[in-house]
Amino acid sequence: MRFTTSELAGRLGGTLIGPDVTVDGASIDSRTLVRGQLFVPIVAARDGHAFVGAAVDAGAPAYLTSEGVDGDRTVRASGATAIVVADTSAALLELGRVARHRVGAGGGGVVGITGSVGKTTTKDLVRACLTSAFPTAASESSYNNELGVPLTLLNAADDVRWVVVEMGTRGFGHIARLAEVARPDVGVVTSVAMAHVEYLGDLDGVARAKSELVVALPDSGVAVLNFDDPRVAAMGGQCGCPVLGYSVARVAEAEVRAEGVTLSDGLQPRFRLVTPWGEGDVRLALAGVQQVSNALAAAATALWCGVGFDVVVEGLGGVEAPALRMEIRRVTDGPALIVDCYNANPASTEAALRSLAALDADRRVALLGLMAELGDVTADVHRRLAGLAEELGIEVVGYETDLYGVARVDGVDAAVALLRGVGPGDAALVKGSRVARLEDVVRAYEARD
Repeated sequence: MRFTTSELAGRLGGTLIGPDVTVDGASIDSRTLVRGQLFVPIVAARDGHAFVGAAVDAGAPAYLTSEGVDGDRTVRASGATAIVVADTSAALLELGRVARHRVGAGGGGVVGITGSVGKTTTKDLVRACLTSAFPTAASESSYNNELGVPLTLLNAADDVRWVVVEMGTRGFGHIARLAEVARPDVGVVTSVAMAHVEYLGDLDGVARAKSELVVALPDSGVAVLNFDDPRVAAMGGQCGCPVLGYSVARVAEAEVRAEGVTLSDGLQPRFRLVTPWGEGDVRLALAGVQQVSNALAAAATALWCGVGFDVVVEGLGGVEAPALRMEIRRVTDGPALIVDCYNANPASTEAALRSLAALDADRRVALLGLMAELGDVTADVHRRLAGLAEELGIEVVGYETDLYGVARVDGVDAAVALLRGVGPGDAALVKGSRVARLEDVVRAYEARD
């Protein structure tokens, strides 16, 4: 979105130093800044003020600063305008609020998505459906925190009708704070599972944190809830707006349902989409039966927003897996490889194991890294999933962890050697939390001679 620096300085209560110029969107990273964007230096592990010069060189016509323009590191470059504020992080949130006022001026609004699993895929599916009918913007990658949400709003086009934002949490009040900025009209909750329980205590704590999105919805909005998850379904009693439920398990109360679910040889789901807006057959390009629930959430959202039924069906089928998320890769003389190592928690790991079990294969091997942020239940949950894998006929090998109670390998070379022993006609899964860095294993394996 385009703003003048005088307008922004006024909204932020900041001091404008330099000529009044126009900025288009914002960036917090001088390396990826697009010419014309406002640079917002964030003070964290590294102080972004050190990169103001690089941002100006990259084409930022203006920047925020909490150091003033005479600081040792923040010296106003020729032709660059500065807005001096007390706190750049707080200013970024306020800029997100400013941008939110422009969203949906001609009809539309903001879709907020949260949940323990499925947020990013659901966001991609919602964006695909809405984009077919309206000017739409959505979070990049997993931009789902106090930096990513305002940046998503600020970098939307001026004529945007719908903005789709992920909302993550690592503690109580986080989603409520993001909702104050984004003011969502649609709130989607995908699941409540054992993720971030180190910070939230237990499943009831996770539900309480996720429900902050539903509580924030206006009476004119809608809560799109997964009725297959009892804790999510119960959130309908916490909002004053209508509830639109979806279900794969054919919960009778759900308005949006999947019937006749099957999987192709490549694990792509096929199902009959049943809604108040119509019925039709959906063929997903995404892999894994868990994607059906994500597709239902997206369908319910897009249909409520006014997208035609046939357009929704087409949009759902056009979305492919983001990198490192349930990608089915084929390597010459190697196994069918499921790459799902963007992140991991018990729910997503169980889904990945069941997907591996559904593949037609002579042998199935799962290379599993640590599932992080599980607190006191860490050991029990890892052992439980190892037991499930055994029931499913899957060989589990821990990557740099003994928590699964099975054989382990340490280091990229040893993991690659393991995967090289899994041949054609077999199948393998690589999954773990980001701290495990299993993407390094996949990269090295695929680079083999």
